[in-house]
Amino acid sequence: MSAIIEIKNITKEFKVLNRREGLKGSLKDLFSRDYKIVKAVDNISMSIEQSEIVGYLGPNGAGKSTTIKMMTGVLEPTSGEILVGGNVPYVNRTKNAQEIGVVFGQRSQLWWALPLVESFKILKDIYQISDADYNGMLELYHSLVDIDQLLHKPVRQMSLGQRTLSDILAAFLYNPKIVFLDEPTIGLDVSMKAKIRTLIHALNKEKKTTVILTTHDMGDVDALCQRIVIIDKGKMLYNNDIEHLKNFFGSYRTLKIRMDGDLKLQSKTIQRKVPDFSVSADEEWISILVDEEKVKVIDVLASLQKTLDIRDMQLEEISTEEVIKKIYEEGVK
Repeated sequence: MSAIIEIKNITKEFKVLNRREGLKGSLKDLFSRDYKIVKAVDNISMSIEQSEIVGYLGPNGAGKSTTIKMMTGVLEPTSGEILVGGNVPYVNRTKNAQEIGVVFGQRSQLWWALPLVESFKILKDIYQISDADYNGMLELYHSLVDIDQLLHKPVRQMSLGQRTLSDILAAFLYNPKIVFLDEPTIGLDVSMKAKIRTLIHALNKEKKTTVILTTHDMGDVDALCQRIVIIDKGKMLYNNDIEHLKNFFGSYRTLKIRMDGDLKLQSKTIQRKVPDFSVSADEEWISILVDEEKVKVIDVLASLQKTLDIRDMQLEEISTEEVIKKIYEEGVK
């Protein structure tokens, strides 16, 4: 495999006005030169191989979207070098746009009033797709998902899940080298999420398309990503596969207990008993994240049983979601 995206020491700075409060302040701001420099992306380097599916993760405001915009040619880096498919994206914007596909959250690239098949035909002409390639992609789509019910349906009449599915199909239609997916499953139900994950995985395998995925849904990460890159405050925290990531937190276990009564209220009581550990509750279980380098799970359970009526318990390895949450909070040590 050869690297299809090469990023070397890219930084993106924005000049932000230090704003004053009130009407007088707003008027003064019109003539102010009091600016501060904010580094949205701070000296990031990475290489992405052809046909990889890479999760690009980070909390809100970490710099993910800024990096994606530089890779797609929308923004020019303040410093550093970036090559996407051999192109400098912000210099060769037209050529770069011909070789990438993009799905940004709930912003559809389809024509709102037209049936999906008409949007496909417009994209066929825009990207100069041959009849053979176009028909081949439609046949592939038919084999992967039931698109008959969508092809002749106007986009404005589609559900959110159908529209997202259609946007992903459109992004892969002209067989781009790279597809950027920004929160592709946000707001979707469990069934549609599974269908979209299966579709992305199948298209990646069939067409060897490189996929860059930004998401807050750890189900997407576990189902699709071979490797993850984590950034926060513009700096890279992690760049490796998921299993390697979990090794950083191999001593962590999740103790799940079930009790009678209001679990959220019970979890607050437990949090006071074990203040050093993360405690959360859902509709069925109270989850306690335990670092066994500090204390054994069995000792935590024995301590809780002295004062609480525990009906059931489970023990789980640390989840990808918990690992990433801890990296956001603590970094990789």
